[in-house]
Amino acid sequence: MDHFVVSARKYRPATFNTVVGQASITTTLKNAIKSKHLAQAFLFCGPRGVGKTTCARILAKTINCINPTPDMEGCNECESCISFNNGQSLNIFELDAASNNSVDDMRNLVEQVRYAPQSGNFKIYIIDEVHMLSASAFNSFLKTLEEPPPYAIFILATTEKHKIIPTILSRCQIFDFNRITIEDIASHLAWIAQKENVSAEPEALHLIAQKADGALRDALSIFDQIVSFAGNDVTYKHVIENLNILDYEYYFRLTDYLLAGDFMSCRIIIPLSGNRKPM
Repeated sequence: MDHFVVSARKYRPATFNTVVGQASITTTLKNAIKSKHLAQAFLFCGPRGVGKTTCARILAKTINCINPTPDMEGCNECESCISFNNGQSLNIFELDAASNNSVDDMRNLVEQVRYAPQSGNFKIYIIDEVHMLSASAFNSFLKTLEEPPPYAIFILATTEKHKIIPTILSRCQIFDFNRITIEDIASHLAWIAQKENVSAEPEALHLIAQKADGALRDALSIFDQIVSFAGNDVTYKHVIENLNILDYEYYFRLTDYLLAGDFMSCRIIIPLSGNRKPM
């Protein structure tokens, strides 16, 4: 039995051009790399599942690429890109602040920053869920963030910008990620369905996109769930049955009863899906 890889990992964007729904941010980052106007601290904030950590990784990879493309994407051929793709880069460090939020953890990071990269031009530190750092950890990190060495770049990511102290915010270039539109999510799901040889009705994908509430990762998780339920033929009916959503015909019937003054039928109406009890 083949090892299954969830769609959120299998189709995780590897270039700026494949990031969904954040064109203004990716364009700004590419222009900054091209013009060599890179800030030494970035803050990526926004709801879950909209591409913050993904963009941080793509930015880190592209910054250290020796031969970037004319469109400012990683070449995937140089030593830096290959080591990054294999998860073996010595210049890119990821820290989960949710589980490494103490003063000692920050001190270890500050100690690492003191050493210049052995290869490449920059050492990039990606700190995810940075709002989880304790007040003491923030303060121990503040001096390094204020006066970092020229080869160090920090990329902070958070879903709760309001929890980050103002002295940190003032030292970062802030990028606010938006919720991804329903149209963009549905279009991306259609592309993945085609790649996976899954026949999916547009209405079904649109409903999944609505249920995801702007989070592409959630949409991909729901899509995998529906495919497991329905196989390679995903229909609108499969989605409403699996997600326990009322069919729109139910609301049309309810409206007809209300307009006709048939209040008894309104009380006993049963959804077409057959999954809910009478009202």
